[in-house]
Order: sequence, then C-alpha cells, then structure tokens
Amino acid sequence: MTTRLESVADASARLEAQGYLASPEIATSAFLADRLEKPILVEGPAGVGKTELARALSAATGRTLVRLQCYEGLDEAKALYEWEYAKQLLYTQLLKDKIAESIAGAGTLTQAADQIAQSDAVFFSERFLLPRPILSALRSETPALLLVDEIDKADPEFEAFLLEVLSDYAVTVPEIGTIRARHVPRVVLTSNAARELSDALKRRCLHLYIDFPTAQRELSIVRSRVPGVEEGLARKVVAAAQAIRKLELKKAPSISETLDWIRALVLLNATTLDQQLVRDTLSIVLKHENDIAKAKDHVAYIAGSELAASVR
Repeated sequence: MTTRLESVADASARLEAQGYLASPEIATSAFLADRLEKPILVEGPAGVGKTELARALSAATGRTLVRLQCYEGLDEAKALYEWEYAKQLLYTQLLKDKIAESIAGAGTLTQAADQIAQSDAVFFSERFLLPRPILSALRSETPALLLVDEIDKADPEFEAFLLEVLSDYAVTVPEIGTIRARHVPRVVLTSNAARELSDALKRRCLHLYIDFPTAQRELSIVRSRVPGVEEGLARKVVAAAQAIRKLELKKAPSISETLDWIRALVLLNATTLDQQLVRDTLSIVLKHENDIAKAKDHVAYIAGSELAASVR
C-alpha cells in the first residue's frame, strides 16, 4: 500500500526502517519531493548512497521501483518503448486468411493497401507495445518510483527528452496517441557529475548533494549494517576510511567499501588495525593500483587514525 511521507521525522524514521540512515538534509529532501510531487536530482561522488536512497524511498512509501540505467548512446526507444515485431509478424501469419478476405474486393493495389491500412489499429496497439522503464513507470498499475540512474552518462539530447516527459508525465506513441501516467510517479535522478547537467533540468528538480558521510554517520551505518561488530574495530575502520579519503586519490573508498572492509576484517578475526593488516587489505577499499601505492606510503597515518571521543 502506498503511503505519503507525513513529515521530515517520518521520512527519516521510514528510511531508517529500510536500513538507510538519512542525514537531516536527505530526510528533508525526501519529504519535500514526495509531498511536492517533484523529481529529486541527487548528485555526489560514486558510492555515497544515491541509488540506495531511491531504493529505500520506494520501499518506505510502498512504491514499485522502476530503474533506468543511463549510458552513452541511450535513446528514446530503449528508455520508452519498442514494438514487438516478432509478435506482430506471428499475428500477421495467424490472421493471413482474414487479411485476404479484407482485400478480396479491391480492384487496385492502392485500394488493397487502403483496406489493409484500416487494420493498422489491430497491429499497432498496446498488445504489441514492449514498455521500457519510463513507460513502465507511467503505466504501472500501482504507484511507482522511477530511478533514472547516472543521468550524467546519457547524452544531452536524451536529457532534453527526459525533461519533456517529466513536465507532463505523459508520452506520445504516434500509432496510438498520448499515454498519460495512471499515477504520477516519484522520480529520483542520480548523477556522479561526469558532465554538467542543463539548468533546465536542475530547475525542474529539487537538488540534493550527498557527500561522503561524517565519521559519526559512517560509524552509525557500520553498526547498522554489520550488527555485532566489535566497537573498537568499527571505530578503527571508520577512522582509517576517513583518513584514506583525505589523500589525493583517483577513487576514494565508498561507504559500501568501508562495509566490505570491516566484514573482511571480521572474517580475519581482527580486533583492531595495525600497519601490516592495513597493507594486506587495502585492495578491498581501493580499486586502482596507484591509489593503493599512495595509501601504502601513508600506512602509518592510516593505521594510527583514531575517532574523536565525541564521535558516538
């Protein structure tokens, strides 16, 4: 059952119930996007929980999640709909006797073509329409949340098309007509800032920037996602992850990589982090060889990092 968010506190509590620990800014944006029925554009580094926010928000509001993964070269057909030509051909073969009957009295090819054209609605109807994510979200029997993931990877032309769809929540299929949303979907767009998005799209959306978490929030996430982890180890790993992000790296470790690191250390029966253990496990949190080499040059700094006593 779909339910709307009643307040910022309600949004925060519901997201937390789905395993997503939202900051006040995130909870506020989620509440406003739901109540104002506006798309929300979530920007920030890779791995800070942008996609996970959309998943949690769909579950928190009882909406069906429909995901459109963007990439270079994505066009309207792949995002909207395609015709099932094989199915149309099959129906044509099955109905060939009826087609022959319909043109039986035609005196010329033009007349025969005109009579066949009167049956276009049979072969170009919704039964042959193969919906892609955008159309699926609009036609969904139950209210949906459309996740447009990594919109910055798509071409500007597709971005302009998407803006048009989001303005009316409707699409036009030339052979059928305009298809309007059965339920206005909630829309979450994510971006890793691979390119600058248009001002027109930004104006259409609420904007939320998610950065890497504070030490306090990351520690809370670790406790939530790795229940039972020894407190001293959790604090050391979070401190180390925070220290690594301060280095000039090609790709700083994400929250998910912090979680992978601590799960791996639990399997290794570690209770704390020393310099050798950091060296042996850096490949879990860093994915580029140059980043690993740079981190190894600062291993004493990483292993020696501690969270402030005020971080609870």
